[in-house]
Amino acid sequence: MGRRATGTLRARRLAHLFAATAACAVALALTGCAGSGEGVRVEGPSAIPETHARADAETDAETDAETGAGAGTGGGGGTEAVDVRPSPSPSAAEAFDGARVNIAEGQTVGVGMPISVTFDRPVPEAERADVERRLKVTTDPGTEGSWSWVKDRDLADGQRVDFRPRAYWKPGTKVTVQVGEGLTRHFGVGRSLIATVDVRRHTMTVEKDGSTERVPVTAGAPGMETWNGTMVVSDKQPKVFMDSRTVGYGDSYADWYSYAVHLTASGTYLHENPKANTYAGRRNVTHGCVGLAADGTAKRFYDQVVPGDVVKVTGSAETVAVGNGYGDWNLSWERWKDGSALN
Repeated sequence: MGRRATGTLRARRLAHLFAATAACAVALALTGCAGSGEGVRVEGPSAIPETHARADAETDAETDAETGAGAGTGGGGGTEAVDVRPSPSPSAAEAFDGARVNIAEGQTVGVGMPISVTFDRPVPEAERADVERRLKVTTDPGTEGSWSWVKDRDLADGQRVDFRPRAYWKPGTKVTVQVGEGLTRHFGVGRSLIATVDVRRHTMTVEKDGSTERVPVTAGAPGMETWNGTMVVSDKQPKVFMDSRTVGYGDSYADWYSYAVHLTASGTYLHENPKANTYAGRRNVTHGCVGLAADGTAKRFYDQVVPGDVVKVTGSAETVAVGNGYGDWNLSWERWKDGSALN
């Protein structure tokens, strides 16, 4: 069931926290450009955030008073969010050992980024409502949103639960998420960037800060179509090695590709592709990725993208699965809420 998150006034600080950089090891389906596991390598500084933070021990947390105005029909000052959550059952409490959040402390994300919590073990259906009650999101301004259990393509059922607003985050929103008793994240939402790829017209329309730009692209060729639907940028790298042998395309390609914006766990990227120098705006010739020309077009797009930005593909075939990266926005609001154990 959807819930209204109030302005944040209290935040807990974790005393023992281990942060590790998320590894870019992706298992790629045939619509991806690159191979799985060792088939993908990155070069140079990466924009993969330090997202997989682990709570090594439950500790007493310090409580700081924060100021901020909560959004509501009254439009007045913020109201303290009172924690009235019941104590979890022993089995549900154990689920939070090793829980991880996909957003780093202090990170600024795009308007489409869901909050994704993953667990070391699957949470049984009977325990999910209890686990959900120990998940808390507060925002400034107030934002309607809901948790929903997602079947991640690389995890077992019950190992991932996401929080998504009803609509994209409002730029400038400040968010605090508390996971159990030991893990807290504070992050902010930056400017809005939504890129819409029309595979039939071979164009990408980028809407950012009230301005619109149209960019010629080349997408997946017939039989290797780019996923349809809404995807969210998970990370980006200056160079990624892609090997066609790992996705069943023989020796079609095995090379480094620059300015790679990562869209799905199955290996869909939006990146610089030499073929786009000839075919962008005219014809779809890729193995599933979206290609941009090497005349500076790819770099300009890469430079302005942050994790959480939205890339929508229209005019293609099958819609990307919810658990293939951050495909949360491909469900209607009612269907999304149905995935909550508390609905």
